[in-house]
Amino acid sequence: MPGGRLTQQERQQIALGLADGLAYAEIARRLDRPTSTITREVMRNGGPTAYRADLAHRATERRAHRRRQAASRRPQVPEQAHGRDAEAVREYEETLTTVFMQTGTPKMMARVMACLCISDTGSLTASGLVQRLQVSPASISKAVAFLESQGLVRRERDEHRRERYIVDDDVWYQSMMASARGIAQIAETARQGVNVLGSRTPAAARLENIARFLDFISESTARAADQAREVLHTKPETPPDTTA
Repeated sequence: MPGGRLTQQERQQIALGLADGLAYAEIARRLDRPTSTITREVMRNGGPTAYRADLAHRATERRAHRRRQAASRRPQVPEQAHGRDAEAVREYEETLTTVFMQTGTPKMMARVMACLCISDTGSLTASGLVQRLQVSPASISKAVAFLESQGLVRRERDEHRRERYIVDDDVWYQSMMASARGIAQIAETARQGVNVLGSRTPAAARLENIARFLDFISESTARAADQAREVLHTKPETPPDTTA
């Protein structure tokens, strides 16, 4: 990350940028920082409407102090597969979690989702998630129940009868189709209001327009998901044999 940790002055510039309505990318460009750094900084400190530079700076100092204390008790980070940089993986997982949170996913659920997404198998047991995220089994159970209700995670038992939580190829397709159905239901409910409010009234006209718009979005989403479904099953290309 260019320049190391954010300074208090940079946090003040972030607050000013947010007050001026600047996008995260523009604030990042002005500070010569990655956009992910700005996004993570704002979302972990109250979001764009509640961000305050002084509070964010003090909170960061407290987190750093807690991390230093925890580091002395934490077991050594295991070696990463495929020669990955453990710190880079940790930073990316945090960024992915933040992006999930921006879409409205609660923090614990976002952490579980990110952890599953970056695992090579796309699946982990409850104990595996507890160990990786350093949280209680109850937190994992609650997070998985939420993600399952959203169609983002499924569960099955492995050969040892342990329950595994899985993010597989088709989960994203099923989630998009569920979203399309939800949008269609809102459209139908909006259209029901037309007769209730009187077809020639401004409120009814508004609801009819909402229904037409959401019908289009729902149909387009479902159609696009069907057309692109095979992309989810595309395997990495095998690199050419250069030994010859």
